[in-house]
Amino acid sequence: MRNLDGQLITVLGGGGFVGRYVVQRLLTLGARVRVAQRDPRAAVFLKPLGGLGQTQFVAADVRDAASVARAVQGSDAVVNLAGSFDAMHAVQAEGAGHAAAAAKAAGARAFAHVSAIGADRDSASAYGRSKGDGEAAVRAAFAEATILRPSIVFGREDRFINRFAALMRMTPVVPVIAPATKLQPVYVGDVADAVVAALAAPAAGDLFELGGPQVLTMAALQQWIAAATGRKRLFVEMPDAVAGALAAGLGWLPGAPITRDQWRMLQVDNVVAPGAAGLAQLGITPTSLAAVAEGWLVQYRRHGRFAGAAAR
Repeated sequence: MRNLDGQLITVLGGGGFVGRYVVQRLLTLGARVRVAQRDPRAAVFLKPLGGLGQTQFVAADVRDAASVARAVQGSDAVVNLAGSFDAMHAVQAEGAGHAAAAAKAAGARAFAHVSAIGADRDSASAYGRSKGDGEAAVRAAFAEATILRPSIVFGREDRFINRFAALMRMTPVVPVIAPATKLQPVYVGDVADAVVAALAAPAAGDLFELGGPQVLTMAALQQWIAAATGRKRLFVEMPDAVAGALAAGLGWLPGAPITRDQWRMLQVDNVVAPGAAGLAQLGITPTSLAAVAEGWLVQYRRHGRFAGAAAR
């Protein structure tokens, strides 16, 4: 394990959901962290987490190779967390290649790339293909890179568990799309620990699939969220033909419940592949939803933190 104290580590997308946890852990270990993203002002909230001069903020867009090269200059290690549902190929495929090439040119000793379970150049979904193309671009530019593939990532700021909890707060009837699809939600803090482990003890060309301790169907996950927020709801499992038609017909609209590409993604289970290296090989014990969700799902209860007292 390499001591990260004093090392300069550039985190592309450091102000995002996963990024803030990665940055926090690196700062705690004494690393100097350079947060690079399109609008660095949006990440300034991270500054109090480090000591004087420990955190830097620079503008960079992974779609622009020159800006990435400037951002990673002088880095001991680089982390790429950049992702997008709008410009998937440009950010997650071409952008990943730009980041890896820049890290190699800068002489970085380690490069950690966060991809996703389901990354596959032959995937039926554009998202899966862009992630697969991104991994290939990373390997071509920085063969020793560590690639991390998380399942659905959950945490206080996520847009998955929170989205369903908010829906259940508003409506008594909840449609369930792809109810039988299996997911293996992984805690954002565990993903951040995996990134740090990959930087502290890099091994040439490692790939890890990151999943939590539970495998749940989409239907079971939504029922769990309802129970955790104290909401009794009627769940209606939508037939595949109906959900597919909904995604095809309305998925292009802003704010649509599901896009056509998301529908394609849900046709395949999002779980760690049998025999794949994962959190255990990185020395991390996976965190369950129940262990941490209480801290933020309370906001969706009818009486908030006073739900228990109100019931009594």
